[in-house]
Amino acid sequence: MNIISLQSAVAYGHVGNSAAVFPMQRLGHEVWPVHTVNFSNHTEYPTWRGPVLGAENVREILRGMEFAFPQVDLFVSGYLGTAEMAEVVHDVVMAIKQTNPQARYVCDPVIGNAEVGSFVSDDIPDVYTDTLIPLADAITPNQWELELLTGQRLDPADTAYTDTLADAAGSLCENALVTSVETGDPATIGMVDVTPTDVCRVDAPRLGGNVVGAGDLATALYAALMDDAPQARLAHIAGTMGAMVRAVRERGLDELPLIELQDCIVNPARRA
Repeated sequence: MNIISLQSAVAYGHVGNSAAVFPMQRLGHEVWPVHTVNFSNHTEYPTWRGPVLGAENVREILRGMEFAFPQVDLFVSGYLGTAEMAEVVHDVVMAIKQTNPQARYVCDPVIGNAEVGSFVSDDIPDVYTDTLIPLADAITPNQWELELLTGQRLDPADTAYTDTLADAAGSLCENALVTSVETGDPATIGMVDVTPTDVCRVDAPRLGGNVVGAGDLATALYAALMDDAPQARLAHIAGTMGAMVRAVRERGLDELPLIELQDCIVNPARRA
């Protein structure tokens, strides 16, 4: 596939496009990154520097690529930051789908997580529900984001919990990968892959804490494996994610070891 990936970028470390582009390339796809920021490193370090590319700057970059829109198979968006950037994404996805009706859009509605809550402005959730998710062919929220977007509390104690979660995701988009799914067991964490015909869930050991860039990696793997069968896709994603996060935790790494463990991007040693 030919993929446009619109996300942030950093010189040091692996978040945004700096976490997403290489895995999609390693899985055999041509990736054309469009950056929304170009920072030295992610903002959870003590210092960081670098420019933010405004919405109009990004729009101009994409306008310069219009000749290639008929070749685009997939558009992926991650952290956007502003409603104006969401408008750019909306317009370019519409333009791409007009030139290539088979093109698909994967929207990662980056809003926040259960540990820190929201880290975006208050208008961003509505931008996703009103503007971007209706255009999406697939979405990749974490459970906290799914609950926020649907206004639905999902309780792992419910007997039909997985189906209820799948229904909540399906109310937004018929295809979804839901990450950081609570299982009711503090020792495990789950992921659920939802399609119109399948609901697949995998639980894995909870390795503790937020690993910056892990969500961006999960979305990249999902996008790259979109044409795989759901169960195989979820097993692949879980196997790769488990190896990466385990290495971070066990070795005290600051960043995901994407390059060192690149073979497990293609063929994870342990598939869930």
